[in-house]
Amino acid sequence: MVEKWEITIPELTGEEVRRAYIYLPESYEYEPDKRYPVLYMFDGHNVFFDEDATYGKSWGMKEYMDFTETQVIVAAVECNHSPDHGRLKEYSPFSFQDPYFGKITGRGKKTMDWMVNTFKKEIDSNYRTLPDRKHTWIAGSSMGGLMSVYALIKYNRVFSKAAALSPSLWTAADKIEDMILRTRIRKNTVLYMDYGQKEMNNHPQMMKSFGRTAAQLMERGVLLDCRIIPGGTHSEASWEKQIPFFMNTLLYEES
Repeated sequence: MVEKWEITIPELTGEEVRRAYIYLPESYEYEPDKRYPVLYMFDGHNVFFDEDATYGKSWGMKEYMDFTETQVIVAAVECNHSPDHGRLKEYSPFSFQDPYFGKITGRGKKTMDWMVNTFKKEIDSNYRTLPDRKHTWIAGSSMGGLMSVYALIKYNRVFSKAAALSPSLWTAADKIEDMILRTRIRKNTVLYMDYGQKEMNNHPQMMKSFGRTAAQLMERGVLLDCRIIPGGTHSEASWEKQIPFFMNTLLYEES
């Protein structure tokens, strides 16, 4: 079951309305004492339903979760669709300059502060979650993948695991690497990170940046599951195929 409701994020877009989604396992209705881990996801409109997805193709998370009977709540929020690069700004931990996009002022910290201090609290208050760090995870793709890496490292007191699909490391590679080197990372921090073979040449130095980031994460003790996807592209259809892989990583200690 997926519930939808409208929310505002005053810190980011004032009274502008966007949609939030929450997936509840079937057991939620008939096991009233059961509590669940929560996977937070970016780009909520692309997670569950094709009719809501930007390009008409979602990840199909509901079908996967139902079919596998995965006992996890999934909470996701729609991105900022402003033509003034709203999504890029909200999903950028750091400001960066790009020949195509121009100057992007990163608002990723405000996004994560809202997610941790407002959205997570609302989810924990209204649903039967396991709110502790061990059972609080985060995932996303592209800029949402970058934000998932950022959230896992900078908000490591909140999130113990993350999945970063096709993370946009190219936006501020040096700042991301510096963050990994300088931030305290707790033991048993788990990250699934992948990149598609066919998208590797979309940005200069992407292979080098991906490899260097992976090495630094492992040097800091992050339990990293890292893959290059054969034939993988920068698309929801490709990310959908990776769901079993990243969910197995997130759930490994839960089984």
